[in-house]
Amino acid sequence: MSRLIVISNRVTAPNGSNSGAQGGLAVALAAALRENGGIWFGWSGEQTDQFTGQISMQRSEGVTTATVDLEEQDIDEYYNGYANRTLWPLFHYRIDLAEYERGFAGGYQRVNERFAETVRPLIEPDDVVWVQDYHMFPLGQELRRRGCKNRIGFFLHIPWPPRRLLSSLPKAHELIETLFAYDVIGFHTQEWMESFIDFARAEMEAVVQPDGVLRIGLKSVKLVACPIGIDAKEFAALAESDSARETYQQMRTSSVGRSLIVGVDRLDYSKGLEERFLGYERFLTTYPEQRKEVYLLQIAPPSRATVETYQRIRNTLEGLSGKINGAHADLDWVPLRYVNQGYPRDVLAGVYRAAKIGLVTPLRDGMNLVAKEYVAAQDPKDPGVLILSKFAGAAIQMEQALLVNPYSAEEVSDAICQALNMPLEERIERWQALKQGVDEQDVMWWLKKFTDELRSVPMETETRLPVEA
Repeated sequence: MSRLIVISNRVTAPNGSNSGAQGGLAVALAAALRENGGIWFGWSGEQTDQFTGQISMQRSEGVTTATVDLEEQDIDEYYNGYANRTLWPLFHYRIDLAEYERGFAGGYQRVNERFAETVRPLIEPDDVVWVQDYHMFPLGQELRRRGCKNRIGFFLHIPWPPRRLLSSLPKAHELIETLFAYDVIGFHTQEWMESFIDFARAEMEAVVQPDGVLRIGLKSVKLVACPIGIDAKEFAALAESDSARETYQQMRTSSVGRSLIVGVDRLDYSKGLEERFLGYERFLTTYPEQRKEVYLLQIAPPSRATVETYQRIRNTLEGLSGKINGAHADLDWVPLRYVNQGYPRDVLAGVYRAAKIGLVTPLRDGMNLVAKEYVAAQDPKDPGVLILSKFAGAAIQMEQALLVNPYSAEEVSDAICQALNMPLEERIERWQALKQGVDEQDVMWWLKKFTDELRSVPMETETRLPVEA
């Protein structure tokens, strides 16, 4: 079988332990590489005075990684700038937060060119190349310009915005056209894929063929809806580990008979944490007879701390959590525990199992793997209830969760009440259906579905011709 070359913004080498505090995508990609062999290439997360293209190669837990360091200007313009202050808010429907600066776009293009130049010598003729996410829209085109004729796929892990929103991006047409250098583009949901098609049709006169191929002139690309999963068996086993059991007991003891509601999210405005807190506050006010029977644990490790928008959301949440606790706490009870740090996956598995409710309410999310991890970690004899935003990509697969509008404090409040009072029989029935979906459409299902599509593309296509500079 041909090797898999995965290219992503950040590379997280496996740490040799399931307890590592790795993100869901990192765990998924590591599992994919173990299955296929190959290399995981990207930014090390480190800064250098001058970009040299020097590659650091490592092998750990069956995964070979190749990383490069970036200059301060690269990080400011490519990562903190265009990726996280322009594309991220826009693609999450927050046009009010998107910043458009010419320097950001220039840095984004420059870093993608540097990535292409650096990784190109590592790619062998039979390799399959798989580029990940919005940081690297132009990378496929830059690889083509350097003579790469391999099959190249691209997967978007965030939502694709409606056409009217995307049209606000300067030179959106040119950026989207670079995606036609890929052979296959994957989206988590049919909705995100249809939004892409709508833009390409209306703004670029693209034509959709019966076989799902989108064509502009001589350029064509296959589109697939392919929701990412987790390593469900591994995470369920993790919930039975000694560390998870210890964490479970710790949480049960500290709960002193109260029901735990848990939220685990990166500190980001797209996760709807402010709205979640307001929904929980509404619950405390609307159902006073139940309020001292529960508490909310919100785990929110900081991210992108140098971006002003993220500093604001942290300040807002700190103020709101203090307000809620000040208004509702008693001598023997604090309604909200707000924690700004991350935890290893085995610890989180124990927390999930101890939680009567998993509260996953992003305002907009490409998928959301926390929802799937929560389901995988549950005790089959006494499972908790998943409350899930209808605006998360995961909602398409997880209809048996309590689906809510995260903007509505009343809906969140009522769902909490419904979950707390849900009979065991109904909880088990809902959980079994959710668990079946998580098990069947796991990370290896996602890997196979996408790579099968990519490998089925004939080698001799127009898109594989060198792209003129």
